[in-house]
Amino acid sequence: MMAARRIGLVAWHVFKESVRDRVLYGIGVFAILLVLASLAIGQITAGQDLKIIKDLGLATIEIAGVLMTVFIGVGLVSREIDRRSVFSLLAKPLPRWEFIVGKYVGLVLTVAVNVWAMTLAFYLMLGWMYLVSPAGVRMAWDAPATDWRLLLQVILFTAEMALLTAIALFFSTFSSSALMSVVFTVGIYVMGLASAELRGFNDIVDAPVVGPIVAGIGWLVPAFSEFDVKNDVVHGHPVPAVLVTSMVAYAAIYATGLVTAAVTIFSRREFK
Repeated sequence: MMAARRIGLVAWHVFKESVRDRVLYGIGVFAILLVLASLAIGQITAGQDLKIIKDLGLATIEIAGVLMTVFIGVGLVSREIDRRSVFSLLAKPLPRWEFIVGKYVGLVLTVAVNVWAMTLAFYLMLGWMYLVSPAGVRMAWDAPATDWRLLLQVILFTAEMALLTAIALFFSTFSSSALMSVVFTVGIYVMGLASAELRGFNDIVDAPVVGPIVAGIGWLVPAFSEFDVKNDVVHGHPVPAVLVTSMVAYAAIYATGLVTAAVTIFSRREFK
């Protein structure tokens, strides 16, 4: 019980610090981008503008989430070390594993709030488009403007960001350079987006030595490409519930392993 309370306090501190500095600005920029985008493509053939707005909105949510996760996540631990504040924190009755888990939970909460706040702004924009569009234009849409299936992609975004947060935290626990942590985290994310292609590398290129190595990397890195169902939800295609459930479970299991590794590394690290 006390452990959960201490973890909660660390998480709340991370959340308050992050929200005060970044989330509101992110929501404002997102809303402005949506308004500008809608004005820029307003003259596109009837029925196509909604698809582009949906695709653009979902892509913006994902990119904003990735940027927030990477650039805040890599500094979660290293910033405390650089400021020497980690000494006062660890001098308190706060086990190191609680410190790491609290940092992780706090950033996941921050990113999740940001993602879902942007989703709310997104739905308000779609609702506005529905209200100002003539009935004939609405009839040409493949799916309703405020289609609930868009939320399935947002759920997957949230799971994806939780996994990416674990990666950023993992590199933050042992790297003394924030820049290197960013490079490693972004590198893993990019490879994860191409994980399917990496796994099938042997089928494309005849490389007896390099092929198995590349394929092995494809199986080891997180399969971030599998979280992307934007094309289906934008066009109103059904997304199997089992896919969403399995990817959320995949992210939870993978993230748990990474956070455990981060705890292990941080627990054995000596500070001078």
